[in-house]
Amino acid sequence: MLEKTTRVNYLYDFYHPLLTEKQRSYMSLYYLDDHSLGEIAEEYEVSRQAVYDNIRRTEAMLEEYEEKLGLFEKFQKRTKIMETMKQLVDSSPTVSKELVSLVDELEKVD
Repeated sequence: MLEKTTRVNYLYDFYHPLLTEKQRSYMSLYYLDDHSLGEIAEEYEVSRQAVYDNIRRTEAMLEEYEEKLGLFEKFQKRTKIMETMKQLVDSSPTVSKELVSLVDELEKVD
């Protein structure tokens, strides 16, 4: 469950400008502010089921955006490469050739 929540939070960070105001609000309240479906439903004067359906549809949309645009995947690749670069630099000051290769790889990810 925590993995799913973390993934949805990342996807939301990348793609929230593509969502409607209502979708952003529901997702923000549910995932970022940890409100229950009932609390959100009460605030918007709709049924709990309506909130649930909206959140599930929005999650599916976020996954579709990621499938098409891949911003989160690219972010993960960049992060991994940068971590490797930091480890190399920390472990040996004579890694310039390897470091240049990693920088080149990092540029290709975008």
